[in-house]
Amino acid sequence: MSGRVVEKRPRSGVLTVISLLMLGSAAIRLGFEAAPALAKGAEQAESKPKETQAELPGARILLTELLRREEALKRREATAIDREKALAIADEAIETRLAALQQAEEALRETLAIAEKAAETDLTRLTDVYQNMKPKDAAALFETMDPTFAAGFLSRMPPDAAAGVLAGLNPEAAYTISVIMAGRNASAPRE
Repeated sequence: MSGRVVEKRPRSGVLTVISLLMLGSAAIRLGFEAAPALAKGAEQAESKPKETQAELPGARILLTELLRREEALKRREATAIDREKALAIADEAIETRLAALQQAEEALRETLAIAEKAAETDLTRLTDVYQNMKPKDAAALFETMDPTFAAGFLSRMPPDAAAGVLAGLNPEAAYTISVIMAGRNASAPRE
């Protein structure tokens, strides 16, 4: 070993300084280049709640409108229910009145049937009285009657009794009553 003394320098110190300088440079670059990206991210993060806040009044308006419509539907439903109740009451009243009218109609039919039966009974008795009278006396009475009325009684009498009364009438009255009797069924359908 020759007389040279080799001094050993610590190499780790220089490498450490260079490493630190590089790390600092990287941090600075990251700071300059990443700062706008981080700022954008922060803005987007902040803007989302703002958008939600901007959408919130719209949601409130929508909710208010939905509640208003729900109330309107409830009112309509209540009105429809009230109308149904009113219609049910009206239907019941109509049914009651209809039943009363049907009872009154039935009572009227019975009354008319009684009246018709009584009238028929009276006509039958009166016809019997006229046919049991002497033909001459009945003819005098029939001449004073309206010809249509007299024709009705003569039509109800047996032919021999009616013939006796017609024979006792004056020819003009007998002819008029005969024409009325013959024409009564002329307009009746033949088939």
